[in-house]
Amino acid sequence: MRFNAILLTTMQYWYNHNYNAKGKLNHNSNILLTFYKLQGFSCSNMAHNPRLSYCWRDVGATDNLAELSKLDENRILIELKARYLNDEIYTYVGDILIAVNPLKDLHIYGKKTALAYKNAKLSEQPPHIYATASHVYKCMLGVEYDADPHSQCIVISGESGAGKTESTKLVVKQIIELCNGNTQLEQQILQVNPLLEAFGNAKTVINENSSRFGKYIQLLFHSGKVVGAKISEYLLEKSRVVHQNAGDANFHIFNYMFAGCSEEQRQTFKLGSRENYRYTKSCDQTADATFYQNKFEQLQNAMDLVGFSEEEQDDLLAVLSGVLSVGNVDFADKVSSERVGVSQVDDLAAAAHLFGVKPTDLQECLTRLTNSTRGEQIIINFSRTQAEDARDAVAKVIYGRLFSWIVNKINQRLSPDQRSIDQLEIGILDIFGFENFASNSFEQACINLANEHLQYFFNEHIFSLEQEEYKSEGIKWSHISYSDNQPLLDLFLKKMGILALLDEESHFPQGTDASFVDKLNKNLSSHECYKKQRAARTPRFAIQHYAGHVTYDVKNWLEKNRDTIPPSLMSMLKQSSNLLLRTIFKGNITRTGTLALQNRTRKSVTAKQPIRPSTSAPSNSKKLTVGTQFKNSLQELIRQMSKANPHFIRCLKPNASRLAGEFDDKYILSQVS
Repeated sequence: MRFNAILLTTMQYWYNHNYNAKGKLNHNSNILLTFYKLQGFSCSNMAHNPRLSYCWRDVGATDNLAELSKLDENRILIELKARYLNDEIYTYVGDILIAVNPLKDLHIYGKKTALAYKNAKLSEQPPHIYATASHVYKCMLGVEYDADPHSQCIVISGESGAGKTESTKLVVKQIIELCNGNTQLEQQILQVNPLLEAFGNAKTVINENSSRFGKYIQLLFHSGKVVGAKISEYLLEKSRVVHQNAGDANFHIFNYMFAGCSEEQRQTFKLGSRENYRYTKSCDQTADATFYQNKFEQLQNAMDLVGFSEEEQDDLLAVLSGVLSVGNVDFADKVSSERVGVSQVDDLAAAAHLFGVKPTDLQECLTRLTNSTRGEQIIINFSRTQAEDARDAVAKVIYGRLFSWIVNKINQRLSPDQRSIDQLEIGILDIFGFENFASNSFEQACINLANEHLQYFFNEHIFSLEQEEYKSEGIKWSHISYSDNQPLLDLFLKKMGILALLDEESHFPQGTDASFVDKLNKNLSSHECYKKQRAARTPRFAIQHYAGHVTYDVKNWLEKNRDTIPPSLMSMLKQSSNLLLRTIFKGNITRTGTLALQNRTRKSVTAKQPIRPSTSAPSNSKKLTVGTQFKNSLQELIRQMSKANPHFIRCLKPNASRLAGEFDDKYILSQVS
């Protein structure tokens, strides 16, 4: 999120400051040097620059930067740098917590620290994520400001590698500590994040443990005690299962399996080594086998504690191994009008066995499309490229539904026995940061739209609603102007907006990526945020986002938006002998794109009933596109958060090289400006 408005940026730029290797601040200037103290260091050569309207006295000593008499981006930068080099990674700006990733263990998250922040107010202890978690919990109870009890939410934002996932775990850990954290339910909740990390996180070039999905964790309370939890998932990057960029890896779970499965499990699930599979052999692997073996054991313990049965875990491993095997199926060029042949019969047989289907049925789904129109059967034989696409589509759809089933299983086990009227919640949002790569596709557009939504949510609560309250109470204040990104949201979401036009073109059988961009250019060129692009090898358009200009490559957008599953594939998997696979393909998909929640199975509940009314569409309704599902999920997320009082944690990454102790001024400035 941009902090230039809330921090009352004056945009004065101070170029001539650099820290030397010992952490001292040098300033080259012809102006008479005046000596000041840099908090935490014996620095004696820091200059006072009269061109700026503030003096650099006791830099780094202020826990809350909002208390400074003058504040702009450069003052924030120098304060954060001084504190970071003194291992003080947390700083407040008003009620917002800024957390700079230390990229090393500071030993500041133990039991003793947790207890120190348990009953303290924000102003009584140095800034810490435990303090923010405790503050939010007390706000929920109504004891912090002598207010009525009310639900709260925490928005944790930042770019990949800034520490969002670890911050989420620390917030949950401290809140559970405040509830005394001894019940089985509370211990189960603590296992949710590492469990989801195994299936939803992966190594990328910029982050060893990157979340490849967004999540909203709702901790449910009654009388101050946690009584349940619910997880909502957003936009899993299921394409990672079949393809990873150079320096990236597949989802963690596969490395866990390669290192952790016993010899008996390997034989049962026909599991080879990482190098044997198309989907994992090119993955960059930095950790040793012992690390992954320990992770696999931790995962098994977490699944046992949360309530996954041994049979469910075995079925899960079988399906995952089947995904790897189906990825190895290759195809020979077809002769004449015949369909392509399968050149790896053993891999096809292994995948079919693990999926609980017949090899001939699986081959049929991979090599030809069968449709029924007005009682007549139409068979289309695939080319080699089409068969490879069908193979990868099978792997992606299975993994995507598998992940959704895992989230549902967690929700079933952690759901409260009863929903009470006075039940409160603390929601914790850990979602992907803004993305702008050399090539940006449909996934980046969805991620950036989510960030635009959160930016609007931030602006509404920090600026608009606050100033409306001042006005209604007759309080005098200096009006704060800020950039309203509602027009950009309209560009994506309104009738005849980008997503609506994408859906319209996706429903045309003859629609193409190029015709979609033509439609965008025709209808949206006059919009201030839309930028028409010159003709290129692939159709493109650009958007002026709140965080910068992004050019989108529209290759395969229609295919990704349709996310079509052939009826023959659905029919085959619904009849699988693998109970798990059969279950996830018989289940309905909700209007937000996730697997519909099945009946509760928590052992303390005898009556089987949904936690809440199902959001799934009737089975005979028109299939929603991925874009529409994602739009619905964002609307539901904002609706949930709008019912709560929001708090914000901004995670910053100190440098692009992930080096501890290195504070890159320009890199940090790009994250707070």
